[in-house]
Amino acid sequence: MRDSAWQSDPARRPGWVLAWALAWRGWRNRLLAQRRFQRWAAGFPLTRPIARRRARRLFDLCAGFVYSQVLYAFVRLDLAGALATGPATCPELARHCGLAVDATERLLAAAAALGLVDALAGGRYVLGADGAALLGNDGVAAMIAHHDMLYRDLSDPVALLRGATRPTELERFWAYARAARPGALPGDSVADYCSLMTASQPLVAAEVLEACDLSARTRLLDVGGGEGAFLAAAAARYAHLDLMLFDLPAVAERARARLAAAGLGERVAVHGGDFFSQPLPQGADAASLVRVLHDHDDAACARLLAAIHACLRPGGVLLVGEPMAATPGAEPMGATYFGFYLLAMGSGRARTPEELAAMLRQAGFTAPRLLRTRQPLQVQVLIATRT
Repeated sequence: MRDSAWQSDPARRPGWVLAWALAWRGWRNRLLAQRRFQRWAAGFPLTRPIARRRARRLFDLCAGFVYSQVLYAFVRLDLAGALATGPATCPELARHCGLAVDATERLLAAAAALGLVDALAGGRYVLGADGAALLGNDGVAAMIAHHDMLYRDLSDPVALLRGATRPTELERFWAYARAARPGALPGDSVADYCSLMTASQPLVAAEVLEACDLSARTRLLDVGGGEGAFLAAAAARYAHLDLMLFDLPAVAERARARLAAAGLGERVAVHGGDFFSQPLPQGADAASLVRVLHDHDDAACARLLAAIHACLRPGGVLLVGEPMAATPGAEPMGATYFGFYLLAMGSGRARTPEELAAMLRQAGFTAPRLLRTRQPLQVQVLIATRT
């Protein structure tokens, strides 16, 4: 695994490099804070594009909540579905949405500015590139609709940081996050989050399975496998694999029903239990953790990784697939989005590949490697070996 710690950790840089970088940043920040310099940069031809990009970035940071609310309204009112078969006029879309025409015009103008729709001649609208992408991804649409809870939990971020808004809506939604006895959760407390994870899992499962080759493995254990969406994808790709799923008892019941309906009831052995307090099924030579570790704090993750190490056969592999912090080109995803989402949820944090690799080594795994995925913003994959 490539070590990028020198680039990401200033403490590991030579002292003179750090001193120079701090001095340069101090000079730069003092200059950028000067109103006189800002006016000059906005007018000088060589710096004007930079000044405008910086002003746009600051405005987008300020207006981001409004953008996300427009996206939420777009999904909630199913405008993508209304435009799926072709262009429509504003009055037609107003009837679909149950809105007044002037309100629909306002929403369409905002959606067009965000690339969700395109305005055509004659007062008609058609899906834009981003709106069309939403139409083909039910999981993303489900997550956007789910975000109304996050918006309410973040209505006072300072209170959230101070711990003054507990319990949050996300904490109640993800019932296992802070439950004293997760294994005792009833079925009605897991139904909503199971449905959300099942809707959003197929794209992630495809990325994970594309990144790693399980053709030489004989038995795969999916830990925290929800309703079995990842194992269903693995079953379709690898006809020879024996499959096992482990999740909370209430979730396991839902998995049995869903897998049976998919014709996989005889192929997947489903086990219910609490992976923090009960042993995992033995005999697998591959295990997977898909969007599991970032939901839990470090001590809990260490216990879980040790349990997986104990249940795997010697030479078995563990796949860790989840969004990771410090992903090149998607840095705000880990530190900003997941940083505050998981804070509201009450458990877990996004970790860098280097942090996860260190946790894997501490649990006894060797040779952790980061595998390439097509959409690293959505998921990255680490693979490590049980010696």
